[in-house]
Amino acid sequence: MFSVVTYSRVLVRAVANSITQGELGCIPAITSWSPRLISRFYSKQPAIDSVGKSYPCRLVTAVCGFSKMHTPRNHRPISKPAQSALLGNCLYGDDAYFVSTQNSADVLGVADGVGGWRHYGVDPSLFSQKLMESCKTLVESGMYDPSDPVELLSNGFDEMADNKAPLEGSSTACIVMLDRLKKTLHAANLGDSGFMVVRKGKVILRSEEQQHFFNSPFQLSIPPLHRRGEVHTDLPKDASVSSCEIELGDIIVTATDGLFDNMDENLILEELNNLQDYKLESLEVAVKRIAEQALELSHDPDYMSPFAQQAKENGYHVTGGKPDDITILLSLVAGT
Repeated sequence: MFSVVTYSRVLVRAVANSITQGELGCIPAITSWSPRLISRFYSKQPAIDSVGKSYPCRLVTAVCGFSKMHTPRNHRPISKPAQSALLGNCLYGDDAYFVSTQNSADVLGVADGVGGWRHYGVDPSLFSQKLMESCKTLVESGMYDPSDPVELLSNGFDEMADNKAPLEGSSTACIVMLDRLKKTLHAANLGDSGFMVVRKGKVILRSEEQQHFFNSPFQLSIPPLHRRGEVHTDLPKDASVSSCEIELGDIIVTATDGLFDNMDENLILEELNNLQDYKLESLEVAVKRIAEQALELSHDPDYMSPFAQQAKENGYHVTGGKPDDITILLSLVAGT
């Protein structure tokens, strides 16, 4: 997902594969909460984890991804310091993610920073990373409701906006929560990242993609004052919300559009069917295999990718994959 304002520029960049990578930055952890957020928390009093309770399920999650700069034609390994920085900051290019395991809930999130901000001298990775860090910190502080992903996304975004030095930029976001006590999955998706729940080899639930028009997804934004009329400024409440009861053995795929624009459901299911068992090591092998296939297909000029098919439906006659950052969280619903 590349665009901010100009749709035609983004399509050309996606087809021509002329994407540049900005500098990755480190964002410190949140050290203080805004009065508005604290007031909201104590007035509503969302569920806080209780030590000692018995919960019937949990998520086991493996993560893999690639920056758009990592192409099949360039197999030179990332230097160890750079690789460490990527993994340590939960970043794959402009994508960011978090995984938080609490007593009463497992919470996951992915965010895709809008690359078009580079045209204005802004590093898109900073916004997505800060958004995911804000959400994770709220979860780990107990300031969340395990059945309300929209509230978590809203509070995380508000914390960014209330910061003394708010970041400029935009990002899509997908938050997935497993309420471990009620064995229920709750999710909120804003934009073209998303998730799918797989049970016994079939997709039983998939998030809804949200776009204003082709290749212009819904996005959370903090634009500079002089550009507020030019940038889409969707809100957390605009996210598509879904819930479902889960069963042991269900698989949840949470990812940015770098996966879904290059692999359809059938290809993803084929890879999941190759799982040898439900151990973490097998999940790690599977998620790496899926990410590598998405990477290969994203640079195949003759492949009719889901992105190319959607472009064709909108009157653009293009073929090939869509080079983009790829972030995949592969989770298994396991017993405790």
